[in-house]
Amino acid sequence: MLNEPETEKPAWLEHAVVRHQHGSTLPTTDRIAEEWPVALVFNGISHAVMMTSPCDLEAFAAGFALTEGIVSSGRDIQDIEVEFGVDQAAVHLTIVQQAFANLKDKRRALAGRTGCGVCGIESIELLDLQPERVSDRGFLRTLAADAVRQAAHQLPAHQTLMSVTGGVHAAAWCDAQGTVRQVFEDVGRHNALDKLIGQLVLKRQPLHEGFVFMSSRASYELVRKVARMDIAMLATISAPSSLAVKIAEQAGVRLLSFCRENGYVEYAPGHAASPDTFAAPPG
Repeated sequence: MLNEPETEKPAWLEHAVVRHQHGSTLPTTDRIAEEWPVALVFNGISHAVMMTSPCDLEAFAAGFALTEGIVSSGRDIQDIEVEFGVDQAAVHLTIVQQAFANLKDKRRALAGRTGCGVCGIESIELLDLQPERVSDRGFLRTLAADAVRQAAHQLPAHQTLMSVTGGVHAAAWCDAQGTVRQVFEDVGRHNALDKLIGQLVLKRQPLHEGFVFMSSRASYELVRKVARMDIAMLATISAPSSLAVKIAEQAGVRLLSFCRENGYVEYAPGHAASPDTFAAPPG
């Protein structure tokens, strides 16, 4: 049985600044996104320290455990407890014994950074670049022709922390019509995705009935996490990396980038694609 959601901490703080504009100066305050070290502790053993926004940490920890392959399903997570300190936090997860034994075998010491998904990995050989093949459950064939346009149009209204600070990423869950259903924000793009996936799994929402839309670039770890969770499509506002495209092609994930209300660029067509599978982007 999972605990009740943790007490939220402010995801931003006010800081004194001097604004320079049009040749004049004005002492004022600015709101800055908080960035805390958060320790992820599995069955009493610290596994990773990630730099993240100090909110939605239960969802973040669950998503991290799932997208990093530490557990194979939400059923493997027996309990989550969040402990707040001064400008830091720890999330204690109790996972089933088999998952914990597998975790210890990986010998992974991860010190996370907001801009990197593999800091602290012990060797290149431990870098997991062999994605699972996403199953074809027909979702892409139900996608509305204007789904990307709808998602791009709706996302800004859900970016509460971004509107306050101007410095965080968002991960949105969208249905086949492009309607934004849930959004999580974080200083790290992969943290935002982990929060989104963690919440979806904790709430037992089916991952084959929607797609992920992100306000960031498409880095390889985002595609890898989406593939591991059997999600058919990832759409991003900014550009992909070459490795992100390669992994999307291997996994059968449909990858769209430079997504705007007036169009997008398709880098990988998705599972079992044919020229007639998808509607053309709006012109």
